[in-house]
Amino acid sequence: MKLYIAEKPSLGRAIADVLPKPHRRGDGCIWVGDGDCVSWCIGHLLEQVEPDVYKPQYKKWAAEDLPIVPEQWQLAPKASTRKQLAVLRKLLKQAQSIVHAGDPDREGQLLVDEVINYLKVSKAKQATVQRLLINDLNPAAVRKALDNLRDNREFIPLSTSALARSRADWLYGINLTRASTLQGRKVGYDGVLSVGRVQTPLLGLVVRRDEAIKAFVSKPFYEVLAHLQVDSAAKSGATFHAKWQPSEACRPQMDEEGRVLSRALAENVVRRISGQSAEVKTVQHKPGRQAPPLPYSLSALQIDAAKRFAMSAQQVLDGCQSLYEKHKLITYPRSDCRYLPREHHRQAKDVLAAIGQMADKLQGAVNGADCTVKGKAWNDAKVSAHHAIIPTLKTLPAGRLSGSEAKLYELIARQYILQFYPHHTFTNTSIDIVIAGGRFSATAKCVKELGWKAVLAGDGRKNVEQSAKPAHSTKRESTTEPSKGERGSAQSLPPLKVGDILQCLKGECVEKQTQAPSAFTDATLLAAMTGIARFVTDSEVRKVLKESDGLGTEATRAGIIELLFRRHFLQRQGKQIRATEAGCGLINSLPTSTTLPDMTARWESLLNSIVEEQASYADFMGSLIPSLHGLIEESCASLPLALKGVKSAKPAYRKRRKKVAAGKVRSKKAAA
Repeated sequence: MKLYIAEKPSLGRAIADVLPKPHRRGDGCIWVGDGDCVSWCIGHLLEQVEPDVYKPQYKKWAAEDLPIVPEQWQLAPKASTRKQLAVLRKLLKQAQSIVHAGDPDREGQLLVDEVINYLKVSKAKQATVQRLLINDLNPAAVRKALDNLRDNREFIPLSTSALARSRADWLYGINLTRASTLQGRKVGYDGVLSVGRVQTPLLGLVVRRDEAIKAFVSKPFYEVLAHLQVDSAAKSGATFHAKWQPSEACRPQMDEEGRVLSRALAENVVRRISGQSAEVKTVQHKPGRQAPPLPYSLSALQIDAAKRFAMSAQQVLDGCQSLYEKHKLITYPRSDCRYLPREHHRQAKDVLAAIGQMADKLQGAVNGADCTVKGKAWNDAKVSAHHAIIPTLKTLPAGRLSGSEAKLYELIARQYILQFYPHHTFTNTSIDIVIAGGRFSATAKCVKELGWKAVLAGDGRKNVEQSAKPAHSTKRESTTEPSKGERGSAQSLPPLKVGDILQCLKGECVEKQTQAPSAFTDATLLAAMTGIARFVTDSEVRKVLKESDGLGTEATRAGIIELLFRRHFLQRQGKQIRATEAGCGLINSLPTSTTLPDMTARWESLLNSIVEEQASYADFMGSLIPSLHGLIEESCASLPLALKGVKSAKPAYRKRRKKVAAGKVRSKKAAA
């Protein structure tokens, strides 16, 4: 009997659907017509045990026990999925061969591997395990994946990397949470001060932004505009404006961003140029073109959905999981990739037809799409375990999707449609002008062909000048939302050439105010996580973060943000995300290195080296333990005075504690 072990029941059912019939449902499995069996995990069936399992004395939190480092790591069945683990135990004993069908990522690889190891499958049988990689739950895609099984041993480095990350996160979280909480008690804070490799730098990002906003003092700065008229005798008499470009001589009266802080200086320029003639010194016309934005990764989709529909990262992830597992309308949603396999282009016509049936408002865009277009989105070299999130060939009757599911499907479908439209083309014109010895410049953009932006215009968006920079190694997610530079009013420029003489009708001093940094929102916090390198000053660390996924992964970011809300370190104020008093106190009491993303960069660099077989598990753990000792010593060296007087928020389960059976209290604590 061949046993297929899927990561979750929905994937197991999709596999069984294409295997020989008749089918017979068993307890936690499906028997297929040729005698083979499909079963599944339900996410992780196993979890790291609590410290007191290693030593009973660890049940009481004490500084002298830190750091807690297990000599022999132990896993235990999750209480909620113990029954399914028993099903797999029985089936594995019967199976002659095994097919690993975890999700095609680091965590999916470990999830099934650890079950096979925990249930003590023989080494001989483990050596024959095959790997099934599925990105799309539709039958045709599943059949194709079944025809391309691989040796599971090829993926040992992936599993080893995930195991190293899992154990390191346990060590880091358990030890620093205990150290911080014990220190907090010394100043009267009675809550748990949870510390994590990703959650704490993320909280630090919000705290520092909030502090910058609070400390910000707005200052006036000044711009000078020259209102110009073309000589009506020779030209059309058209008017436009140009902006003053201060010289180096003005530097003492400017800030570090080049803004003029002296009103007197600006008003002096106004007096000098008003009524004077102006000479055109340079005219440049640069043709440009903008490719369609790439199909979505999860983070890019979460950012756009937050901007357009005010959906949280978790809501987007939940909606996408439903579209993928329940409705089979989209491909694998937890993808960090924005590219597609070239062979997938063959299905373009059919996918577009399915979109037209599923989303009436996109029918016009589907009709205008050119299926022969094959742009940069189709790139095998940039597709690894996953490809971008796109619609499948599946359709459903109208009304079957919830409101949020329909919105997400349309976003994903629209982004796919854009791949079959031409580039947006334009000409950028820049003109340099000299007036009374001062330099002024004017710019304008002339659209030649709307191209893919016509789809967005037809979608009824107010602003079709969309940002669509291609995805690149920095992992900063480009979306189809307008950028700041594209929201202002545009002007057109008259045809001019070098040497033309214009008339400055008047100068104008425009007073503006420096603006405080904006508080984070769901969209900008996700963008900050994916582009975390922007917040790092160390060039080496920044380089690593540019080449990694950023802070967290596509699969974990939503959960990490929600975790900080549940632990009352973050709060919502309208659309803004702000740190609570406890969150601020925690960050300001921790060693600075724990609140920055630098360590994540070092971890990711080593974990990727394990995947590429350039480093080992021992290398990674060997560098972690000494640093853990140092962080604990630093945490315990001084009192966390930032938490003095701060009251902790009690988790909701404590209020119901007396009603919970004694045997369930511990599991609830672990879950919290």
